[in-house]
Amino acid sequence: MNAEKKIRIAIQKSGRLFEDSIGILKECGIDINTGLNKLKAEASNFPMEVFFLRDDDIPQYVQDGVADIGIVGENVLIEKNKNVKKVEQLGFGKCRLSIALPKGKTYKGPGDLQGLKIATTYKTILAGFLKKEKIKAEIHEISGSVEIAPGIGLADGICDLVSSGSTLFMNGLKEVQVILKSEAVLIQNKELKKDQLDLLSKLVFRLQAVKKSKKNKYILLNAPNKNLDRIVKILPGMKSPTILPLAEKGWSSVHSVVHEDEFWEIIEALKANGAQGILVIPIEKMIV
Repeated sequence: MNAEKKIRIAIQKSGRLFEDSIGILKECGIDINTGLNKLKAEASNFPMEVFFLRDDDIPQYVQDGVADIGIVGENVLIEKNKNVKKVEQLGFGKCRLSIALPKGKTYKGPGDLQGLKIATTYKTILAGFLKKEKIKAEIHEISGSVEIAPGIGLADGICDLVSSGSTLFMNGLKEVQVILKSEAVLIQNKELKKDQLDLLSKLVFRLQAVKKSKKNKYILLNAPNKNLDRIVKILPGMKSPTILPLAEKGWSSVHSVVHEDEFWEIIEALKANGAQGILVIPIEKMIV
């Protein structure tokens, strides 16, 4: 394939987003041989070249056109503030950027941050939050092991990424203020050529199909015909449920798709209306 007909994607070379980034590309049917300590790889069945980079560097590489697109945490995207376009939220790598204080410190609201020294690697995001809240606090920018800063007297509190909160707990800290919720996003260079935009469009189509499949379940059930109208109203489906007659008189088989957020409420309503033999099947891809 000609080089100009490939799309170059930058992903994290190690860390919390690496496995999920490779995983979602594979779910999109794109086969990548990551190898050991590779800095670059090519997909065997899609016109894509993959660069493995530090996550902090990805927005810069995409802005400069070294990579056409990239997968990066939204927290990094906002902090680096590069001239790139966010294309799609990917649904993995979810975390939050929070302010944490020593466990014994009282916190009733942002006003309690007034005059404190806060250690962080996210100076831009933290400064924006403090400005919005009209708080004057000193930002101490450090890299790595932010959570130890209060314990060694370097700062009064920290602003850092939180997932489970166990690291904070072990360092005598408590989470007091969420300032950003983040997840992995797909970004693009703003000056892609038509061939690259076409490939990006194909990739986004596949990504959306994979994402939709994760949020929905395919269900099959047996329904008494006397309650069929009520059961059909309960089931949303992509358009409307599929209904097939069963060999047993007075019964039908009903097939539909249910969003996971509504799943248990719908199942309970179906059972209350006489549905039996309910089967739930995961969806690999969902094209609408």
